[in-house]
Order: sequence, then structure tokens, then C-alpha cells
Amino acid sequence: MLFIVIHQTYELWFKQLIHEFKRAMVLLNEDKLFETLAVLGRIRTIYKTLVAQIDILETMTPLQFNSFRGRLESSSGFQSSQFRKVEAILGRRDASMSSHFDPASKDFKEINELLNKPSLWDCVLNHLSRRKHDFPKEVLNRDVKVQYELNAGVEKGILAAYKTDPEASLLLEQLVDIDEGQQEWRYRHVKMVERTIGAKVGTGGSSGAQYLITTLFKPTMPELWSVRSQL
Repeated sequence: MLFIVIHQTYELWFKQLIHEFKRAMVLLNEDKLFETLAVLGRIRTIYKTLVAQIDILETMTPLQFNSFRGRLESSSGFQSSQFRKVEAILGRRDASMSSHFDPASKDFKEINELLNKPSLWDCVLNHLSRRKHDFPKEVLNRDVKVQYELNAGVEKGILAAYKTDPEASLLLEQLVDIDEGQQEWRYRHVKMVERTIGAKVGTGGSSGAQYLITTLFKPTMPELWSVRSQL
């Protein structure tokens, strides 16, 4: 019962995150900064709730989990289409993200649509550009279907925004909170899996904790972190 309730609750929060992220992107595209900050504040609080819920799940011992694990059969976290959508909104670009879904399904279509649209970070950079901060044109006009990479020109523009635009710095700090929340949730998820099944193969045939470890400490908005040493 605990396992089911926690995972159903996660799906509800992922649904809410998708809704809030999409709203934030609309507001950014309309250059409504203060309305955007309110939405981002809500997103940050949702991430704190996601992380806190792991404390509840960790009250389940490995023996308790293994008593019903076999009944999960091929079920896996990979099948959470909503978390895949969150990842796509945050800028992950990987064609395999939709490979676990039926090509005729709504989830397959929606994931791929998001993979072909600007990410949250793309919207942020374009908003800051309209606030007269300088970013490379090849980044602002980039192919959004391709994985974003750290860019020295973007880093320079972010540094200038921090130093000369107090309102923009509020936006950037909220985005740091959100990026940190995404990474923190991944870390806590990894440790929860490790303490529950150790190095066993995950449900659905995934590599369990070993796969999850490869996803750690990869910021979705890299210049927000690389610029810290220059502030």
C-alpha cells in the first residue's frame, strides 16, 4: 500500500510540475517576470515535497519491498511518461526517452513534441536577451532538438545579468533552486534504490541504481553553476 500510494502521489506532482513549467514558459515568452517568479517559487516548493516523500518510502525495509517485488513484473520507473516530460521541458534531449512507449500512444507523441520544442532554459535566455543582455546568436537561434551544451558566451551574459540586473538575478537564483531540486531528487532516489535493492537489476530489466548514478550531478542549466566562481 505504501509503495503504491507514494508512486501515485509522485505521478500527481509530476503532472503539476508539467503544468507549472509550461505556465512559466508562457509567462517568460510574454516577458512577465514577476508572474514567472511566483510560478517558479511554487515549482521549487514542489521539488522540496518530492524529496521529503522519499523519507516515507525509506521506512520500507529491503525485506518488505522484496516480499512483493516479483509482482511488479516489468513495471519500472522508466514507464513514468510524466517524469520524461519534465526532463524534456528541462532540456534533456535523448531519442530513447520515448522508446518505452507505444509509438501510437498519446505519451509517445507528447514526449516527442516536447523534445522538439524550446526548453525552459531556452525561454530564459531569450527573455534575458530581450532585457538587453548579450548572448550568442547561435545559441538563441539554436536547434532546440539538440542537447544543450555549456557555452562561454552564455556564461558571460549570465554573469552580466547577475551584476547589472537585480530583477534578472532573482529569476536566475530561483532557477538555481529548481535545478538543485531536480538534482537532489535524483540523488535521494538513487540512495533509496541502493538501500532497498543494492546492486540488483531494477524492475523492468533496467540496471537499477547503476543507471540512476549516471544521471547524477548533471545540471539542466549549466551556466548557472559554472558562473558561481566568477561572482
